[in-house]
This record gives sequence, C-alpha cells and structure tokens, in this order.
Amino acid sequence: MTHRIVIVDYGAGNLYSIERALDFIGVQAEVVSTPEKIAGAERIILPGVGAFKNGMRGLSERGLVGPLQEYVRSGRPLLGICLGMQLLMSESEEFGRYDGLNMVKGKVVRLDPALPGKERFKVPHVGWSRVIRRESSCAEMPDGWTEGVLKSLPNGFFAYFAHSFVVVPEDGSACIAQTKYGGATFCSCLQQNNLYGCQFHPERSGIEGLEIYRDFVRRN
Repeated sequence: MTHRIVIVDYGAGNLYSIERALDFIGVQAEVVSTPEKIAGAERIILPGVGAFKNGMRGLSERGLVGPLQEYVRSGRPLLGICLGMQLLMSESEEFGRYDGLNMVKGKVVRLDPALPGKERFKVPHVGWSRVIRRESSCAEMPDGWTEGVLKSLPNGFFAYFAHSFVVVPEDGSACIAQTKYGGATFCSCLQQNNLYGCQFHPERSGIEGLEIYRDFVRRN
C-alpha cells in the first residue's frame, strides 16, 4: 500500500508533534519504522532530536539506511527536520566522527556563536530566530525560496530552533537560507534536488511553519 506522507520513526522522537501539525492542515500521515513502508512512500519526513550517533544507530538497527538512500535515488521528495536534516550529510563531528546518510555532501559541526570580548551566547541555541534568504551570485543556483518549501514565506520570517550543531554543505548552493546567532551564521534550510532540510522545527514555528509542510505536501 502506498502512503502519501510517512514520518520515519527511528527512536529519535518529535514524531507526534509533526503528525499533529500535518493533521491540522488536513494531511494524513503514517508513522513508520520498516523498510517496506519506506519503499512505498510518496513523501517522507525524517524528524529527530538528539545526538547524530544515536540517530544513525537507530536507522541502522531498523534496517532503514539502504531503503532511505534508495528512496531518494528514485527522485521522490524527503524533508529532514533538525537532526533529520543533519543525518542527510556525509559525516558529523558530534562527539567523534560518524558517517551519515551521505545524501548531501558535507558535514555537521558544532555551532560556535562566540563574539570575542563581547556577550557570550548559549549553546544549545534554543528559541526564535530569523530565517534569511542566502543571496548568491551563481546563475545556476536553484531558487529554492520561490520553488521549494519556503516559497510561501517572506524573507526574514521567525522560526523556532533547538540545536547545538549545524550543517555545512560542500556545495554552498544547497544552502538556501541562513540564520544568525551571535557571531555565527549557519545554514538553516537546504535544498538539493528532491531533498529538503530545516534546522528549525516547522511544527513549532506557528503559521509559517505550517506553510512549509503545506508546500512540501503540494510539491509535484
């Protein structure tokens, strides 16, 4: 049976708040944890909170790594949320070095918001911050802001964050939006072909966050 939207359960939490957000906008979703359900999906949301190592272990123990990679190779869309976005990367430096799903070339590094000689900013970064379009002089850069999951949102909207690590894609054009926190500017939303990712939590980001889910569901 094919399910339009599935939310992947790999033991990393934050499942049912996303399911409730989708239900609020009139979208039925199924929480799944088996390779067969992944293979039959039309849309996948990969959520997650916690450590990168534990997230990859949860995917591996459930036999989901290969099925997720095959799903993405098929061209169907996947949206990673918070840890779920970080797991899309090649590797992480969180508490050691760990391989990721390698769907987006790049790595996960610790957020460093320090301002020398000035105010110290706490890590983890928890709370509301602006999401700002990343400007680029590259004519070949896909305009993710007008065509992707951010297409219904104004530049500079506020979103809710809770994280200590951030993604650094090798191809800078994969980063379609950035956020400033203290002295750091990090990638807060990425898009690469059929892959999308938000470092923030759309389900906790009010009306704007719900629009992200609506646009992901509507994507052709």
